[in-house]
Amino acid sequence: MATVTDSSATLAAGPETPVSASTAVAPFTFWPWSVEKYHEMVRAGILTEDDPVELLDGAIVKKMTKSPLHSTVTGLVHEAVHQYLPKGLFVNSQQPITFAESEPEPDLVIVRGDRLDYLDRHPGPAEVILVGEVTDSSLPRDRVYKKSLYAAARIAVYWIVNIVDRRLEVYSDCTQSASGADYARSDFYGIEDKVPLVIDGRTVVELPIREILP
Repeated sequence: MATVTDSSATLAAGPETPVSASTAVAPFTFWPWSVEKYHEMVRAGILTEDDPVELLDGAIVKKMTKSPLHSTVTGLVHEAVHQYLPKGLFVNSQQPITFAESEPEPDLVIVRGDRLDYLDRHPGPAEVILVGEVTDSSLPRDRVYKKSLYAAARIAVYWIVNIVDRRLEVYSDCTQSASGADYARSDFYGIEDKVPLVIDGRTVVELPIREILP
């Protein structure tokens, strides 16, 4: 559970009153939201499709505002990947996937099965082949927090379509250690490169980065 500190104790003491760390810190513990409770809020209409939030590690988090460039690149990535997927897979964009304590909505998700398989539930980690985030202002969050989140769920491949540096970052080989979940391998593809789209260990196509990063 996360904690925050309250600075009101320091303010109340006044500028000339010495305040020790023990008296200045008033910790508060946030009550985590379960996936079930999050779904209940959606069913009750407390949260709607128009609310820009997602559930991450038990916290309801505001999603980053999308720029026109972000939206355009997201569409380009979706179109580029979709045309090469073999039968039995489909691609989603900004749709939920359900983990044990999270329900993120990545910009790109390659899902196993048919869309009709998910009429009453969202895909879970075992059905997700690849996730991707298109990132500009959200780059620190996607490189650290989201990367750890997807690695912990054992998502095999994580793409960061990095608008800032005009490159594609590919993370693979999930690991778990005392410091948390991560990916052991990282590969970076510049604007003149081609990225292999790997499905179940097989390269389906090599996508030119220029097709997804104008």
